[in-house]
Amino acid sequence: MISLAEYLEDPCGKLSIPYWKARTLVVPENIKVVHDRDFSESLLGNWTDERYFRLRHTMENLRRTILPDFDIVTAGPDDWDQLVSIINRSYPDLQVSQEQLKRCRETAVYRRDLWLLVREINTGIFVGSGIADFDAEAGELSLEWIQVLPEYRRRRIGQAIVSELLFRGQGAKFATVSGKLDNRTNPEALYRQCGFSGNDIWHVLSRGRS
Repeated sequence: MISLAEYLEDPCGKLSIPYWKARTLVVPENIKVVHDRDFSESLLGNWTDERYFRLRHTMENLRRTILPDFDIVTAGPDDWDQLVSIINRSYPDLQVSQEQLKRCRETAVYRRDLWLLVREINTGIFVGSGIADFDAEAGELSLEWIQVLPEYRRRRIGQAIVSELLFRGQGAKFATVSGKLDNRTNPEALYRQCGFSGNDIWHVLSRGRS
């Protein structure tokens, strides 16, 4: 495990995940994580490769994206089922549970004001959500869950969620975000529109257990 000082020199190039996660994460034996600079096709063999981008924001020149037909509210205890529903409806290949979100709220990086819901004003329907973590030790704001229901996409709602999380995370030295590189919804473009930058790519190599 690298030191915090080493991580802060180049967060997205040194680790594939935020520093606070790397301190406690145990990588399973059937998983390898390799930066693109160290990757070659010879590593594959029987491994399956999934590529992830990792981007950084300097937390400068922050501006909220205001949408007249939607408002952004802080998610409270009565809203956890809404968060689970939105996440599960937004990702066809991923499902989360109340228990998983509960564990996220029990970490040292949980901050209630960084758990958001987007509500359509006219209907009261929740159409998107966002969750970020704040690591005070590293000064890092990490965006973890950004999702918009499929029928509400391409209306700048994702941009509004990201900009709101960045705005609420002022005080952080920097922000990071990652996501699947080969994703047809192209989340990387959204984050770059919101001021994230960088060229780091990480390969997550996996294979079935014998």
